[in-house]
Amino acid sequence: MSLPAGTGAAARRVLAALTELRDVLGEVRLPLETPVAAGARAETRRVTQQLDDYVLARYSRIDAPLLAVVGGSTGAGKSTLVNALLGAPVTTSSAIRPTTRRPLLVHHPVDAKWFASEKVLPGLARVHVSGGAAPTPAGEGTHGELELRSSDRVPVGLAVLDAPDIDSVVEDNRRLAGELLAAADLWVFVTTAARYADAVPWELLAEAAARRIVVAVVLNRVPQGVSGQVRHDLSVRLASAGLGRAPLFTVAELPILDGGLLPDMDVAPLRAWLGGIATDAASRAAVARATLGGAVDDIVRRTAAVAEGAREQSVVVDRLREDVHAAYSAAEERAVEAAGDGSMLRGEVLARWQELVGTGELMRAVESRVGRIRDRIVSALSGKGAPAEPVTEAIETGMMAVLAEEVRRASVETERYWLREPVARELVRAAVDRRPDDETVRARAAEEVRAWQASLLDLVREEGADRRQTARALSFGVNVLGAALMVAVFASTAFIPTGAEVAVGGGTVVVAQKILEAVFGDDEVRRMAERARADLAGRVRTLLAEGARHFTDQLDALEVDAALADRVDAAARAVSAARGVEHGR
Repeated sequence: MSLPAGTGAAARRVLAALTELRDVLGEVRLPLETPVAAGARAETRRVTQQLDDYVLARYSRIDAPLLAVVGGSTGAGKSTLVNALLGAPVTTSSAIRPTTRRPLLVHHPVDAKWFASEKVLPGLARVHVSGGAAPTPAGEGTHGELELRSSDRVPVGLAVLDAPDIDSVVEDNRRLAGELLAAADLWVFVTTAARYADAVPWELLAEAAARRIVVAVVLNRVPQGVSGQVRHDLSVRLASAGLGRAPLFTVAELPILDGGLLPDMDVAPLRAWLGGIATDAASRAAVARATLGGAVDDIVRRTAAVAEGAREQSVVVDRLREDVHAAYSAAEERAVEAAGDGSMLRGEVLARWQELVGTGELMRAVESRVGRIRDRIVSALSGKGAPAEPVTEAIETGMMAVLAEEVRRASVETERYWLREPVARELVRAAVDRRPDDETVRARAAEEVRAWQASLLDLVREEGADRRQTARALSFGVNVLGAALMVAVFASTAFIPTGAEVAVGGGTVVVAQKILEAVFGDDEVRRMAERARADLAGRVRTLLAEGARHFTDQLDALEVDAALADRVDAAARAVSAARGVEHGR
């Protein structure tokens, strides 16, 4: 292995940094159609492809054979020029457009191993054709293939590639032409006297200048008598584009000789220039280093757009997550508040509780009624009074309705938030498709309420297990004590003796409090109520988190890495730093 300029260690650091950048770029995901996403995706593909097709291979082998890509506009005579350079018809020239569909790479037999390997243009399948075979007919071949021909007419150390038209009517051809030019060590750019001012070629030439690619320009089909004028104008344009040092070769408009070849004298200067580069190791290395350095600097510049795209994706995903959090946090707050502000102690719940404990004496001396209430409890369990189940069922129904409504409301609010983001509309549709129906939500809410009620009964049993003075009450009143604890939990002021408290349901909370205190004592009742509230809040949180996941799962599936933009930036900086060390900057 031969590494580029500078010490071997310095070059290896650059190669390692470039490899790391390639790995990071392989993780880039830009699934959302944000404002800069399309451009960032294009830059990601472009940078990744250039690293794969050219930069990594060339950085690992600066002394490997050069690749000269012959490119240009439709009908510029690229294939004819390649045939003339080689002195044999290896590629077809034709009026059929596009003529070149499968690119042709002609190399010296000594260089066959390098160009047959996947180090160069790994995305193209190789089609090996013997050197003496007839040219591929115009318009034939398959996209995604690279035709390889071996010829001793090509100098050792240099291969010539006939690329598709840069302005082809076939989109795949245009894309492939761009990829091949990006993988070139040098360009042989072919234009004509009639079309040298076209916009598309100059866009690519400007890019070549920005990347410091070694370029030779062939002005083809120049009519007799205008060569000097056209050549001067083109030279001025090249200088203005930053390519004033690019060699300019002129080919007159002459009849094609038998065998389809241009006169040798017209292509001899270009052949000599290419041969001079190929046969001189120092010249080859200088060309490779110049183009490689420009390509690496261009890659570093372009990764800024990739990082911007990744950062934008992360910002949008974070904003969508915040929307989910806001909607479901608000729902949780409302549900917990509804379970503690007394609103549950109305209607059916209040009626069933008063049936259990009696209503006529509620506004009388509550302190003296605990014994009578206990007698009612005994009566209930012996079949002579109202049981506690209607109370717990009413609580289950009421609390289930509250929770189901909050799940629905949070989902609707999240959809509304997300629809403000045009990029999230598909996500909304996917979330709605996965959202459970109302009946399923009610069933899950009822499940959590029943589990909470069961945990309260377990708490009553647990707290009364070692209280011999209350053993008799617990033995026949667990369900009622549990119901009393539920009633107490549903009032935020349940254990603060105020006038407002008595107003809730005609003293409902006071009665529940006195029943519990008679069994457990004041301090223990407070602690039990706090535990019960915390348990209910946790179950509310669990239920709403399930609803939120229908949205957050859509975001997780996008696989947008919040740290990726910084990693892209860091990898690009590492390449720049390693290049600076390599060149003593």
